[in-house]
Amino acid sequence: MNAHHKHFPLETIISFHKIVEFYEKKLKDSSANDFEKQYAHGVLEFIKPYPELIQGISDFETLKKYKVVMDVLLNDLFPNLLTLNEIKAITVPYQNFILHPSKRFSFILDNAGKEFELQIRNFNEDFFFVMSCMLILKTNFGFDIDISRPIYYDIPDAEGNIKNYRISYNADFIDILPTQTSVSITKEDIDILLQDTEDITFWREKFPPKSWIFKGFAIVNLTDVTLDNAISELKTTLLIQEKSEQIIEKFQKIFQSIFKIKDLRVGLTEFDYRNKELKQFDFIKTPNFILNENSHKDCLTGLCPSSYKSLIEKHEFYVLTNVDAYAKRSGYNFLASSLQKFEVKSCILAPIAKNGKLLAVLELVSYRKNELNRINANKLEDVLPYIITALERNLESYENKIKAVIQQECTSIHPNVLWVFEKEAKRYIQELDKTGVATFKDIVFENVYPLYGQIDIIGSSKVRNEAIIKDLLEQLNCLDIIFKNAIEEEALQLYEHNVFQINKIKADLLLNFNTSTEQKIVNFISTEINPLLKHIEQISSKLSIDIKAYNEQIDLQIGGIYHHRKIYDETVSILNKTIAATLDKKQKEAQKIYPHYFERYKTDGVDHNIYIGESMVHDRKFHKIYLQNLRLWQLQTMCEVENKFYEIQKDFSLPLEASSLILVYNNTLSIRYRMDEKKFDVDGTYNARYEIIKKRIDKATIKNTQERITQKGKIVIVYSNKSDEKEYRKYIHFLQSNKYLGNTIENFEIEDLQGVVGLKALRVEVIYQQFTTEKTIDKDCIKEEVLK
Repeated sequence: MNAHHKHFPLETIISFHKIVEFYEKKLKDSSANDFEKQYAHGVLEFIKPYPELIQGISDFETLKKYKVVMDVLLNDLFPNLLTLNEIKAITVPYQNFILHPSKRFSFILDNAGKEFELQIRNFNEDFFFVMSCMLILKTNFGFDIDISRPIYYDIPDAEGNIKNYRISYNADFIDILPTQTSVSITKEDIDILLQDTEDITFWREKFPPKSWIFKGFAIVNLTDVTLDNAISELKTTLLIQEKSEQIIEKFQKIFQSIFKIKDLRVGLTEFDYRNKELKQFDFIKTPNFILNENSHKDCLTGLCPSSYKSLIEKHEFYVLTNVDAYAKRSGYNFLASSLQKFEVKSCILAPIAKNGKLLAVLELVSYRKNELNRINANKLEDVLPYIITALERNLESYENKIKAVIQQECTSIHPNVLWVFEKEAKRYIQELDKTGVATFKDIVFENVYPLYGQIDIIGSSKVRNEAIIKDLLEQLNCLDIIFKNAIEEEALQLYEHNVFQINKIKADLLLNFNTSTEQKIVNFISTEINPLLKHIEQISSKLSIDIKAYNEQIDLQIGGIYHHRKIYDETVSILNKTIAATLDKKQKEAQKIYPHYFERYKTDGVDHNIYIGESMVHDRKFHKIYLQNLRLWQLQTMCEVENKFYEIQKDFSLPLEASSLILVYNNTLSIRYRMDEKKFDVDGTYNARYEIIKKRIDKATIKNTQERITQKGKIVIVYSNKSDEKEYRKYIHFLQSNKYLGNTIENFEIEDLQGVVGLKALRVEVIYQQFTTEKTIDKDCIKEEVLK
């Protein structure tokens, strides 16, 4: 900021005419005593040889040669008795120019260094211009607008710590005078000026360059607000969501400023009240100095008796002014060793506790003894409440995240229906408080539409059985070789009998595998083979090596070789997780259609249930268009999930195949959250028909044939009403036009199931394609299709 900027409206002239006027009035003041008048007369006589100081000087550098004269003129304003206490100087408002500073101000500037330049914090030239114009409006046009705003200087001390000073101005010694180029300001102008301080062009039009004269001087007073500023900055830092590394870095700077220690370090350690141990935070990465690089430590062994009593029991500060002396005195216990490892010489350990519950320990450490002590530890009293509040908020947020993960991964309450459970919980608490006995009632949602879909791995049982057979054959072949080698070393008939038994089992395995075969073979090996192996490995080193190699292949959990089954299990697990993740991602989009209940569960594939209806939403009306939109979304999503299913298998050693099914149910039903089973279930015997269809439909066949309705590469849509067929044909045609589905639509009746008759189905081929970016259909297109 520069008063001589070409656009600046004020021509600045430093003048002491107001002081002269003050002493002239003092001479005429009848209430003034003789000493005051004599002093005033002396000052006026002293200033006579320097009329330029009264008329004013515009060159600030020239003023420096009048130092002695200014000392006399300003003696009342800058008394020697206060010069070491007050931080003040002569200045022009909103400029970084100072003159005649008090000794304390000079001392502060000297410590800051020769390279330091005073700069008002966050103050640009445009704002400086507007503030100067406001001063003109106030002094010459009577528009008394409050232009006060906290402004600060940030000045480093001799140690490099930044100290903060609030600036205040005394403008009693200023006259602002118009020149010939000054412009008269109307009320209408004021309205426009105040409406938009950003339009600097209009301001400059009303306040041309040097159209006014600033004559006189202002006094700037500084107040050290470093601690207040640090607390304010701390509160701001705690409110902003930033990465933990950034927060800790800011913390360190703030505490360095508070304690005036440039290299002070800050640590934070969580207290686990359940296990009575100190531990690293899970949700925030913070340094710590008392765990000695351990992730956690029992409080009784990690702390000494006195620190345990102060921190854990009393929730009081624990201060070590001399860590080395403490280490020697304590026999180099764990706490001392931890601190010494980081070369800490003094420290403050402060408990962060709320309502009698210890949450964490704040660690302030210094590399010099006595620098942190019981006296300056009291500075923490002003800042700890904000840290406690922020930490409590973050812990609560973390606990909520944990609950969200549990809710996502486990059978739990869906967030869209949580409001009903909260309502019932409030009723439950009120009843409990009133009577002492309460029952949490089942939650029922009436008149909801169900949607069901599944993507199933075709022939999963057959593929798994093949994997089991391969593993068992591999294990039996290994045992066959071991016993044949044993016969060469020790020709016992029992070994020959075992070879015979093994080969017989191998033959039966290939011909007659069933659910009990695996267990029979495991029992045979466990009871008849394994005891002999312990003897055989003692016969020779070669046999010992063979048996060791065999044992290394055995999975101890299942008692056999787990190669092919592992490949199968891992493949199914990856596929299921991918399908589930894709559904979950798509679900977030579907919730925007209309909030609804969604659950999915993994089998050999992934099934999902959706329930939609007005009773599940507390603040929104339901229309059947939302159901139709969700049905179209479901069909499109099943196509995308099938594509994902095959896309991720490109490099799998065991490729699997899938089929998809959608069940259309056009009647509303009621669902009940059963507290004993902790899950939603269809309510009532009439609605039970829907559950029966769900359980039996995937094994159904086309009427009068043996052909399963589900097939590789096709989606089958099961329905019972002609209106359902018409609706879904419309969706199929739409997805065919967008290259999701093939051209051929099969339509057939389904063989009657036990308790279920009259079902029909549409079946259509899924088009598999690899998208470089995720394929989507414009929402407006979907809306148009639903409204047709």
